[in-house]
Amino acid sequence: MTDAAAVRPMTPEEYDDWIVDEIAAYAGDLAQASGSTLEEAHLRAEQQTKDLLPDGPASDGVHLLRVLDGAGEPVGVLWLGRHPQRRGAGWVYEVRSEEARRGEGLGRAAMLAAEQVAREAGWSALGLNVFGHNPRARGLYDSLGYEVAATTMAKPLD
Repeated sequence: MTDAAAVRPMTPEEYDDWIVDEIAAYAGDLAQASGSTLEEAHLRAEQQTKDLLPDGPASDGVHLLRVLDGAGEPVGVLWLGRHPQRRGAGWVYEVRSEEARRGEGLGRAAMLAAEQVAREAGWSALGLNVFGHNPRARGLYDSLGYEVAATTMAKPLD
């Protein structure tokens, strides 16, 4: 099992590549979770991302980081910002490892790095959302001590 050694700020070039992939990945998750079309979800993802990152990587209170493996190679992304509702707390907007590197402990190491960044930012807590169709992530967050704050549920009706 390989752990991430560190996080570092995303470069402008990395941001330009990442934002396109981020919107597409988020749109896919939104469509799957909400039942909306991919086109509708993509528009929603674009708008939400624009609202959260009005000045791109220079947006106030935002930490856009690359997750590095033990050899210092970029293997993931970590996006932190202020909590959308809880004053003085932070929020994990995205944590993602490269598909080929999943299962190596990189997500755990990234989340531990997120906690350190949050402490350094003076945040009292760190929150996140996990889609129900991602039980692997849910297991990781449970193992790290995150607790359910709210649950949204749905039942398909045939």
